[in-house]
Amino acid sequence: MSRIDALIGGLALASVAGLAQSQGLIQTQRLSAALANELVGESVAICASKGYQVVAVVVDLDGVRQALLRGNGAPIHSLDNAFYKAYSAASLTLARKEDSTKAVADRMAKAAPTTVPHTQLPNVTYARGGVAIMAGGTTIGAIGVSGAPGGGLDEDCARGALAKIKDRMK
Repeated sequence: MSRIDALIGGLALASVAGLAQSQGLIQTQRLSAALANELVGESVAICASKGYQVVAVVVDLDGVRQALLRGNGAPIHSLDNAFYKAYSAASLTLARKEDSTKAVADRMAKAAPTTVPHTQLPNVTYARGGVAIMAGGTTIGAIGVSGAPGGGLDEDCARGALAKIKDRMK
């Protein structure tokens, strides 16, 4: 090994070691179990008051379900669809600071065809009804609602429920 190769290797190793030391632990925020359960309950209740039988799911930023509620009479496929909406809102909105699956779908509709993914990703949907959960301007998770006669109505129920708990997301 030449002295230059050894020097480059040493610098690379030192750089990686320095990066690892400076990063340490990562702290994340998410809703408490009580607040996540309240959020799905409020979403289902808001939709039920309008005559819609829905499912609501809250996920954290890792896409892990925190809370799920299937309203009386909600269609069985809405269980999966609500999760897909929440998962998509949590995973696809971060990079561009979007707030919903609608915002993602609107962006994708304007994108050049060559930039739109052609392979379906697991658990991802661009259907309306997925809304990012924000605390202090940072996305900490998402809620998905499914079962109303249209994604816009699902989204309205999610946003109405988020409005009811927003003061406690600190």
